[in-house]
Amino acid sequence: MSAGEPEIEGLRLAGRASALGSLLKFFATGADRPVLQDSAAVDTLFRYHRVRVMVAITLCYGVIYTCRLALGVVKKPLIDAGVFGPAELGMIGSALFYAYAIGKLTNGFLADHANIKRFLALGFLLTALCNVGMGFSTTVALSVLLWGLNGWFQSFGAPSSVVAITAWFSNRERGRVYGLWSTAHSIGEGLTFLVVGAVVAVLGWRWGFWVPGLIGIVMAAVAYRFVQDRPRTLGLPTVADWRNDHYAQVSTQQQSTFATQLSIVKIAPIWILALASSTIYITRYAINSWGVLYLQEARGYSLTMAGTLLMISTIAGMVGAISYGFVSDKVFHARRPPTNLVFAIVELAGLVLIFFGPANTSVLIVGMVLFGIGLTGLVTALGGLFAVDICPKRVAGAAMGLIGIFSYLGAAIQENVSGHLIERGMTVVDGVRTYDFSTVIWFWLGSSLLSMLLAACLWRVKLHD
Repeated sequence: MSAGEPEIEGLRLAGRASALGSLLKFFATGADRPVLQDSAAVDTLFRYHRVRVMVAITLCYGVIYTCRLALGVVKKPLIDAGVFGPAELGMIGSALFYAYAIGKLTNGFLADHANIKRFLALGFLLTALCNVGMGFSTTVALSVLLWGLNGWFQSFGAPSSVVAITAWFSNRERGRVYGLWSTAHSIGEGLTFLVVGAVVAVLGWRWGFWVPGLIGIVMAAVAYRFVQDRPRTLGLPTVADWRNDHYAQVSTQQQSTFATQLSIVKIAPIWILALASSTIYITRYAINSWGVLYLQEARGYSLTMAGTLLMISTIAGMVGAISYGFVSDKVFHARRPPTNLVFAIVELAGLVLIFFGPANTSVLIVGMVLFGIGLTGLVTALGGLFAVDICPKRVAGAAMGLIGIFSYLGAAIQENVSGHLIERGMTVVDGVRTYDFSTVIWFWLGSSLLSMLLAACLWRVKLHD
């Protein structure tokens, strides 16, 4: 090594450290500004930004949701074309959920420290590009890689959105606001089952990835334009101070954000909630991932009609998400457990009608409506809102991340187990495939029942400011 080589290597390392520091600084939340003293200006700015933030995170997250559900729509075309089998599709699908589970935990912690505008827009852009790449892939290894990366980048979305909600909306309005934001899941599901399903029926499976990807790029730009960083970075007070809406508990503001994040692992109800969420996510993604195939093969519906029926459940889900927030806030005074029980019973009733009801489209529609209302209400609570209630609000991203890793591990396990159970029940005679879904149906139903029982254990849990 020459005399100058250590100096050159040192400069390279310093340059890399500087580049990393610049990147972290770009994505870090802004510094707090002095609070504006003009109360009228504060009121105007809060109202202006709250509307823009809420519309952006709901609509953009809803549309970008199609980028994680597209695989469920193209499964039958891929199987029929001999590109992938059910077990291979289960492997590809589970890659998204495993990556999402880990990413939701790590990115949930990062979201508490991040400039949400930039963090959210980047995640949307990268998940869109992964979908574009999936439209070109016909090998298992490449598809697993791309779909896994898609899951990682998708995991930027929910924690960032919830951090934005807790930053801009106070305790006693959060149930309604969170319920409204949760309609994004239903918006995404509806667009996937109806619009993407129609695109696939006409143009083929590749366009089932390309269309969500191209639209997702546009949504990334919209999110960057309308989402804002925390109120304090704009010279506004915290939303709790602005609304004078604090829970009567000891504040944790003396602790650092990271120390408060770590403290949530000591909150016992969080772990029960995580298990309840993981089991309801098994049923949620079972229907999202395999519902189109079930309706085509077990009920004989076309791809377009199967997508339409599932879209009905997503429209009902929008009602469920919004109604959950209002019922829990207004009827049960922000107590989630009684509302959870009501919505769990509705969801189970819908599943029973879907799988065991008479072979009648009208009955199936009723089942889809009940399932959509009940499931989305439960996902609203168990998948995030209840965790935000239990944990300190300034670490909402970390709370979402902890719940998220369990939720999506459940979804990932579901994808593998469901794929193998469905393939085991599949027979091919003279080139004609037939399916026996009986075993996998009990797996899905049992998961919902277990979730209801676990959530009921949290009946007297205390809330946290």
